[in-house]
Amino acid sequence: MNNNLKLLLKILGISLLVFAVIFFVVHYNTKAYSPEDNVSYTNDDLTLEVFYNRPYKKGREIFGNLVPYDSIWRTGANEATVFKTNKDILVDGSLLQKGEYTLWTIPKQDSWKIIFNNKMYPWGIDLKGNAYRDPEFDALVVEVPASNQNISVDQFTIYFEEANDLVFLAISWDKTSVRVPIKIKETPTIEASSNN
Repeated sequence: MNNNLKLLLKILGISLLVFAVIFFVVHYNTKAYSPEDNVSYTNDDLTLEVFYNRPYKKGREIFGNLVPYDSIWRTGANEATVFKTNKDILVDGSLLQKGEYTLWTIPKQDSWKIIFNNKMYPWGIDLKGNAYRDPEFDALVVEVPASNQNISVDQFTIYFEEANDLVFLAISWDKTSVRVPIKIKETPTIEASSNN
């Protein structure tokens, strides 16, 4: 092996090592400030899951400032939030087929657009800070009311809650909360006709 090739391999090895260390430090720091979480809901044969990252308020004004109104948001920090359903469901009355989606939102003062997108992305935002979401892959967009809470929620939180015959995907941070109604899509039953 000639000296030039040995030098090239050493430089390549050192570069890979430096890249790995930088990646580890960045990954650790982003996860330390916005840790990952998984939430799930199971009832009979329906399972809903959300993977997301949970930033803290840290005294900041969140909606209308850190998260601008009328702009697409990755619904958390770091990676895009992922929503999974193992059954066809009705989200606010509209069909969402079983599968895995990235979950995006457009917060407004009085309502939020909730967007289920078919595409998986390498991260929530690009290097310019713009959301990775490609609207051509939107499977469903619904709009639900936003409400003000008396108590401020310090860490961004997504959870499921049941009420009547619905399950709600709830999103809460600072003094804002939204609830997205979900119902399992019933498969029609065909009654056998009898001839008398």
